Amino acid sequence: MDTGHRKKAYLLLIPARGGSKSIPHKNIMPLKGQPLIYYTINAALEAKKIGVNGEVCVSTDDEKIARVSRELGANVPFMRPADISGDEAKSITFVLHAMDFFEKAGRCFDAVLILEPTSPLRTATDIAAAIDLYEKAGQPSLISVYQEEHLSERSFYRKKGNVGEALSTAHNSGQRRQDSEDLYVRNGAIFLTDVDYLKQTGKIFSDTPALYVMPKGRSLDINTREDAEYAEYLMGRG
Repeated sequence: MDTGHRKKAYLLLIPARGGSKSIPHKNIMPLKGQPLIYYTINAALEAKKIGVNGEVCVSTDDEKIARVSRELGANVPFMRPADISGDEAKSITFVLHAMDFFEKAGRCFDAVLILEPTSPLRTATDIAAAIDLYEKAGQPSLISVYQEEHLSERSFYRKKGNVGEALSTAHNSGQRRQDSEDLYVRNGAIFLTDVDYLKQTGKIFSDTPALYVMPKGRSLDINTREDAEYAEYLMGRG
């Protein structure tokens, strides 16, 4: 999509389905006195205030989540159909559903940011900085990551019965960890993808995405109650 000198438009899409096996209604569970989704909605709205040109939209199949999201200032212009809301539904389906809704309403975007509510420590500055990097990098997609400083590729094994199969041929070479190549781990906080790439490939990110590096301490992805407790602990530390 040729935007010329026009400022790019972004769909800041927050997926928040109602079903959760680990924690019922996880996306609106209380966290430091606020629903979990509050932190992502707030970061997205703050990102708009500091210059991001976009629409903040929550995609949900759950009326309670929709109500809470609207109260927090997010746009919930549609309800996600049940057939693309279950555990087996691929992420690309709710993204294409949202894009189709807006395009039929005459709203077009250059790229989509997927902002999972389970990453409450991601900030508005992260969102804005990721967009800035994406526009400079010239890649069709970007993902957020953290640098893993305590492990290397030599630390990983596949289990075949009771036997370990090393992923690296250097696993027993005696090489120091600090001499290994730096590793970056996807943290799930930000996925940013060009709309044309999404439509043409059906993929959320490419084989060579730009990498926006976040601190490991802000890369927590909440999947369990223990994760939530740790998030509250980190928030308490500021």
